[in-house]
Amino acid sequence: MTTTHSSLLVRLRTRDDSAAWSRFVRIYTPLIHHWILRLGVEQNHANDLVQDVFITLLGKVSWIAANRPESFRAWLRTVTVNKCRDHFRRQNRKSEPALLAQMELAGEDTTKLLTDLEYRNVVAQSAMRLMQDSFLETTWKACWEHVANGKPAKEVASDLGISENAVYLARGRVLKRLRQELEGLWE
Repeated sequence: MTTTHSSLLVRLRTRDDSAAWSRFVRIYTPLIHHWILRLGVEQNHANDLVQDVFITLLGKVSWIAANRPESFRAWLRTVTVNKCRDHFRRQNRKSEPALLAQMELAGEDTTKLLTDLEYRNVVAQSAMRLMQDSFLETTWKACWEHVANGKPAKEVASDLGISENAVYLARGRVLKRLRQELEGLWE
């Protein structure tokens, strides 16, 4: 079992921590991809733009460490929107007023791309899947079934052959680790 005592965002400050970068990319790729598609980018260009966002982040990691944005999500979303704007300029799609209006709205209001709850769900589920190998299978399944799938603790306990209290303990351990992992990435 691996343990992490510092947040993922803190670990990104050094470009040498490839495990932290890999974890960050795996957590945030679905979210950034979702934002890009909602902004009207074609599927065949979305992966390239996701990479562009991560390249920008890599170049700004020292700045983020020194000038931590008030809202990391808003900062990341702004980078994503700007990458999409650049993409549309390169594609010469300025003549599509509806798309430009959507882009401007997205630039003004963070809720146009993803609500707080959707954001937390996407990031938390990605992070939880990555943390799966850090826990015993029973601990992981107990938490996942109870939290992610919404099954009552009594039912999960019965299915896994453990006590109801063990389900609550598993949930507590996994969620504590999740909070540590995502410290600084939530607002």
